[in-house]
Amino acid sequence: MDYSALVASVLLLAALIGTSNAHECYVCSNQTGNTDKCLNTVRICEQGEDACLTEIRWGSTPYFSLGAQKQFYVSKRCAKKEICQRIRTKHMPYCTHIWYEDWTCSACCLGDRCNYYVISDAPAVFTSSSLMLLGTALVVFAVRAVLDRC
Repeated sequence: MDYSALVASVLLLAALIGTSNAHECYVCSNQTGNTDKCLNTVRICEQGEDACLTEIRWGSTPYFSLGAQKQFYVSKRCAKKEICQRIRTKHMPYCTHIWYEDWTCSACCLGDRCNYYVISDAPAVFTSSSLMLLGTALVVFAVRAVLDRC
């Protein structure tokens, strides 16, 4: 085996080992749901970024508008595990899932493309608020029925 073939083999092996250690995460910023860009954009993380961070925020639009509807904002990115845990701890007190309040939740995961799903799926939250509204309506109708009999 000549010297150039040996060098080429070593370089090829080093390139394969280098790419096998690369960590990938889904990335997006302030998207209105876990769709399109958040599910189709993948990034190879930088050296030392060993975790994927997902943040979901429920709140009004970024610009002021009286009576603005609240909606989800999803962001995903690569992060160092320590920073990811720090952000998660910071958001924990505000991760209330109360539909009429602004809140933020975050999650960290390890592994390639582990942040495909978000930690708080929109249908579950919408179901909770819908059930609350339905329950209130049922109580109002029940009270009215009782008052009508009197």
